[in-house]
Amino acid sequence: MTGFIVRWAMAFVLLAATFNPTRYNFIVWARNNWDAQMPLTVLFALLLLVGYIIYLRATLRSIGAFGMGLILAIAAALAWVLVDYGFLDLDDPTRNLWLGLVALSLVLGIGLSWSHVRRRLSGQSDMDDVDE
Repeated sequence: MTGFIVRWAMAFVLLAATFNPTRYNFIVWARNNWDAQMPLTVLFALLLLVGYIIYLRATLRSIGAFGMGLILAIAAALAWVLVDYGFLDLDDPTRNLWLGLVALSLVLGIGLSWSHVRRRLSGQSDMDDVDE
C-alpha cells in the first residue's frame, strides 16, 4: 500500500506542479518568466514532460485507455454520490479543480501501480514485448 501512495503522491505533485488554482505552478511561472528565463523554462517544461511520459506510458500499458476512462468514471460516480448525499458541494471552482487533480492523479497512480496489484492477485509477472 505504501508503494501505491508514493506513486499516487508523485502523480499528484506532477499534475499540481504543472497547474493548480494557486499562483504557484509551472504554467503561471512560465507565462510570467518566459522572456527573462527562457532556458530555465524550457528545462522545467522538459522535466515535466519526462514525468508525464513515464506516467502515461506506464498507465496506458497497464490499464489502457479503457481502464483510464473507467477509473475516471468511478471517480465521477463517487463525486456524484457525495454531492447527492450532501457531503460535497461543487459551487467552488477552486475546490473542483483540486478534485479534478486528485481524480487525474488517481488514474496515473493506479496505472503505474496496476502491474504490482495484478502480480499480487494472480502471481504472474508482466513482461514488456521485446522485438528481436
